[in-house]
Amino acid sequence: MADLTKQLNRSDAKARLAELASVLERADAAYHTKDDPFISDAEYDALKRENAALEQAFPDLKLADSPSDRVGAAPSDGFSKYKHAKRMMSLSNAFSAEDVADFDERVRKFLNLSADQTVSYTAEPKIDGLSLSLRYEAGKLVAAATRGDGEVGENVTPNALTISDIPDQIDTTLQVLEVRGEVYMADTDFAALNAAQQAKGNKPFANPRNAAAGSLRQLDASITKSRPLRFFAYAWGELSAPLADTQTGALAELQRLGFTVNELTQGFGSVEGLIEHYNLIEQKRAALGYDIDGVVYKVDDLDYQRRLGFRSTTPRWAIAHKFPAEMAWTRLEAIEIQVGRTGALSPVARLHPVTVGGVVVSNATLHNEDYIAGFDNSGAVLREGRDIRVSDWVQIYRAGDVIPKIRDVDLSKRDAASEPYVFPTVCPECGSPAEREEGDSVRRCTGGLICPAQAVEKLKHFVGRSAFDIDGLGAKQVEQFYLDGWIAEPADIFTLGERFGAGSMRQLKNRDGWGAKSAEKLFQAIEDKRTIPFSRMLFGLGIRHVGEAASSLIAQHFTSWSRLTEVLDAAQDGSEDARATLLEIDGVGEVMANALIAAFANPAERASIDKLASVLTIEDAAQLAQSDSPVAGLTVVFTGTLETMARAEAKASAEALGAKVASSVSKKTDILIAGAAAGSKAAKAEALGVRVVTEAQWRDLTGI
Repeated sequence: MADLTKQLNRSDAKARLAELASVLERADAAYHTKDDPFISDAEYDALKRENAALEQAFPDLKLADSPSDRVGAAPSDGFSKYKHAKRMMSLSNAFSAEDVADFDERVRKFLNLSADQTVSYTAEPKIDGLSLSLRYEAGKLVAAATRGDGEVGENVTPNALTISDIPDQIDTTLQVLEVRGEVYMADTDFAALNAAQQAKGNKPFANPRNAAAGSLRQLDASITKSRPLRFFAYAWGELSAPLADTQTGALAELQRLGFTVNELTQGFGSVEGLIEHYNLIEQKRAALGYDIDGVVYKVDDLDYQRRLGFRSTTPRWAIAHKFPAEMAWTRLEAIEIQVGRTGALSPVARLHPVTVGGVVVSNATLHNEDYIAGFDNSGAVLREGRDIRVSDWVQIYRAGDVIPKIRDVDLSKRDAASEPYVFPTVCPECGSPAEREEGDSVRRCTGGLICPAQAVEKLKHFVGRSAFDIDGLGAKQVEQFYLDGWIAEPADIFTLGERFGAGSMRQLKNRDGWGAKSAEKLFQAIEDKRTIPFSRMLFGLGIRHVGEAASSLIAQHFTSWSRLTEVLDAAQDGSEDARATLLEIDGVGEVMANALIAAFANPAERASIDKLASVLTIEDAAQLAQSDSPVAGLTVVFTGTLETMARAEAKASAEALGAKVASSVSKKTDILIAGAAAGSKAAKAEALGVRVVTEAQWRDLTGI
């Protein structure tokens, strides 16, 4: 190769470099984007080596977009999806010392600890960045992914490899190690980046967090490489073997492997110690050189963490103690009413833009009509009775540093001609009466399916990440398709192709923002979601009171869609047994059960649900644990006082073994675990012939 470069003059070398750049760019696109390579790996490598040799011989001829600086090729439409081996969870929040004490009390109660048994915790700054999971196999980084919805994130591996804090190889005996942490940008680097952006005539970033997230999500990894990103490691996902016995020990091992662990992370044996460290970090916040929005506390003992386990989206063994919200004053320019998918009329404050905590805020929630009038949901006086009016000077804060809200009103600046806000009693979207049920703080449109706002919001919910998550079909596309008459209900999404035939593809690809490739990918994404898990199907319907966690509970209890509809039909016909079957699910109460029954009993809503089900394959729900568990699939009830476990831990461990935990005894109960002073449930179990075991017998049976 050296001989070849000597034979070329500058003119020939320049032409050859341009030719190589063109060929290698097409090869990258064919390989990475189209999955249709037109040259072999060996030929490709030879061309890359030739390009590098020419650049070394004629460094001044190196192209600005040289193939040597390119990592792969940008995907045609965003990043590929990456399914996490272990779900990436969010954290529950604390906003006061009392909240932290309550967290400690919940931990102790769950673990059934006595007053003299101590629990050690770690405390670390909560970095305001972008969560990232790094998967190492045999010490080599094989995948990097954003959190996404917790289960599926964006595969950003080439981008992560450009961050200096992230090693591509680590010295570990673990076959699998998933390191989790936060990508962030230092304040000085952020300032320099924004200065460069403005010098180029580009729009500056709003804050370091947005800059870090936007930089990591670049489709061109060379752009990410040019951005000053950093990474703090603080947790892990899947492991082939434990890192240590404690959180502290595990972090020390991650540090030994070459990851940066925040130096302010410390261990404490009391709530008082945690609060002192929180106050210290808050005092240092402005001088840290990077943005934080609180302090995270974690139970240090990893066996305790295992026993505490998880709720549907958060761990029981950790909590984020957020810093007080920052506040600012501005003018309330208007109050607008938005109609949600359940018909709720939600007032939104339109504000003169103001910066709060580094973010420009122009909208804020006003909760409901009582809040505007100066009362809370129980009728107690808020803001000393000061109501909120258009043109008022209002104080804005960001709850949890996220959601903008109005805290107070400055009456000294109120316009003498202003009048109290009159909340609408008709839906602003469809004109139907907006009624407020007794005991409900929210006024709701009664229009149902005839209300376009409800229809659109239900569709947006349906395609959301935790529901059907259809690639290429987001809120903006749903609104446009609805306005164009393409979709009016969820089933319409899956019949687009058959209703429009080949013409649907032509119509879509000719629209602004669409091309043949993106249209083809959308229709394929729709086809991919014709098979959907039971829990996502139920959550996607957007039934009031039935959230994501409840949908999972219901799916795990009934297992199949047909079984759920059978029970709901029976309940609609007045079957008390059917209603009891719903209520025996631990976590489903009267309100949720009534909402489910009402949704399936409403003729129009039921027709829409059945129409959707007819075009889908709804997967049965899997059991929570391995099928060889002796209690997998059984319905169990705990009663009385347990001596070796708190009730919450007993329930969680049973569910982890695949059992269904019910709150009441019925003829469908398989086992009743009777602690001390078992009462009416034990008597009912005996009368029904249900198997009754002691706490010790339960532990022997399950091996807990």
